Amino acid sequence: MARLKDYYKADVAPALMKKFSYKSVMQIPKLDKIVINVGAGEAKENPKAIDAIVSDLMKITGQHPMICKAKKSVANFKVREGMNIGVKVTLRGDRMYEFMDRLFNVALPRVRDFRGINPNSFDGRGNYNMGIKEQLIFPEIDYDKIDKVRGMDICFVTTAATDEESRELLTLMGAPFAK
Repeated sequence: MARLKDYYKADVAPALMKKFSYKSVMQIPKLDKIVINVGAGEAKENPKAIDAIVSDLMKITGQHPMICKAKKSVANFKVREGMNIGVKVTLRGDRMYEFMDRLFNVALPRVRDFRGINPNSFDGRGNYNMGIKEQLIFPEIDYDKIDKVRGMDICFVTTAATDEESRELLTLMGAPFAK
């Protein structure tokens, strides 16, 4: 569980310090949090869909997710203010490192025709965003017990100032970027 955290302290931090020639150890970028978001458009017709998403995210992350409600009414999407429209989880600390380890080493290699994650999905401020098309890539999800295949957005929030620093951090932590 904490082996990725120990690996960061022993190998990743010194490598980043050397490559970017930081003057202080406090300048070394680190992973701040991981946010996993699942949008539930079908929740308007089927309120039970939120319960299924909450259950799946609990199995995947080991943490109880938060249900997101609509802030405004949008007539074109048939959404009213206060309706449940999504579910999100924010992971920090040991759970964050454990999830990251399982994502990079177990779940992503299970994707069909996987050649690596997109190296261009940085936001300009050192954060990385990626999408997953189906929750079935996680071994905790039983194929027979799901009602619908759903995707999710995963955001890696780092303390890095630039995309280059963030890319190097995630690469050293095991992110399988496409060549």
